Amino acid sequence: MPNWFPDNVSTYGQDVDNIFWLIFYITTVWFFLTEGLILYFIFRYRRKPGRKAVHNLGDTWSQLVWVLAPLAIVIVLDLIIDIRGAAVWARVKGQRPPSDFVVHGVGKQFNWEFIYPGPDGKFGTDDDLATDNELHIPVGKVIHVVLSSKDVIHSFFLPHFRLKQDAVPGRQIPVWFEATKTGSYEIPCAELCGFGHSGMKGLVVVHTPEDYQNWLKEKWPKT
Repeated sequence: MPNWFPDNVSTYGQDVDNIFWLIFYITTVWFFLTEGLILYFIFRYRRKPGRKAVHNLGDTWSQLVWVLAPLAIVIVLDLIIDIRGAAVWARVKGQRPPSDFVVHGVGKQFNWEFIYPGPDGKFGTDDDLATDNELHIPVGKVIHVVLSSKDVIHSFFLPHFRLKQDAVPGRQIPVWFEATKTGSYEIPCAELCGFGHSGMKGLVVVHTPEDYQNWLKEKWPKT
């Protein structure tokens, strides 16, 4: 089966992909099984000369089994998906690992603004650095992004990192990821936010640790 997804470059991306493929295979098998039975019944019990239609009330066990058996199978499959999905959700959303790398990501019509604390390590001071549509990070480090919005709902979507989270006005929502590969990766807004929505794109630029330090020195020459 070909991989339909962008390259995975995050530590938990494969876990997210595995849930997708689990759901895909379950629904695919169930679809063909159901459609196959429908086609079989169409031909097996089609109208024939001398055969009268029979109305089954479904009040016998032999008839109820056609309802109860599929119901039981669906419940079991749903529980499997829920259990597997809950573990991934807990890792991505409920077990945010600690990190000293924190950036504020602010959505606004129609660009992303990323705010880094300066050498003093505090937000809201004169040495803060703001970049438009570019999030620079080192590879192999847990990154915390605190999302907010200045106007309407935007959606911070990192397809290569398997991360998607709405930025909501009046709220600060933390997310995290850890890059496993250097490169530049697109940040599209995945929530319709106005006439310029399609052009609201940014980049995650993943550096080696050395290149990231060089980038920092360009922004804060005295550090």
